[in-house]
Amino acid sequence: MKKVGIIMGSDSDLPVVGKAADVLKEFGVPYEMHIYSAHRTPVEARDFCVNARANGFGVIIAAAGMAAHLAGAMAAGTTLPVIGIPIKSAQLGGMDALLSTVQMPSGIPVATVAIDGAKNAGMLAVEMLSIADDALAEKLDAYRIKMTEEVLNKDRKLNN
Repeated sequence: MKKVGIIMGSDSDLPVVGKAADVLKEFGVPYEMHIYSAHRTPVEARDFCVNARANGFGVIIAAAGMAAHLAGAMAAGTTLPVIGIPIKSAQLGGMDALLSTVQMPSGIPVATVAIDGAKNAGMLAVEMLSIADDALAEKLDAYRIKMTEEVLNKDRKLNN
């Protein structure tokens, strides 16, 4: 199974990004986490994404706040799918990160989840990997069934 690379611009992003790692653990998807900044460690960030496919990665999740250039920088250096997580900041509430993550130039896409949407980033990575992994696809199907049952149980409790 391919690995997922989880890259964050700062260790302050870990409380949010950890939710993506939790999803990957739940589905048994291997991952590596790194702190690379598009601005403060550009060589290391570039080396990671340029070599990601050869190093066994299938998807990259990149999380950053404020300027949030990390996902775009990763996408520029690889043809693997990149999922951006805009991180909420005190200054603009994460809107700056959202816009800089989602507004990529034509030909260099970044799939973008909600501000602080790390759980969905993890889920999207699992879905991407499940395209070529039937066992992972089955786990996703079971997860969706369980989610449906949980909501319907809550509905039954509400109406009893």
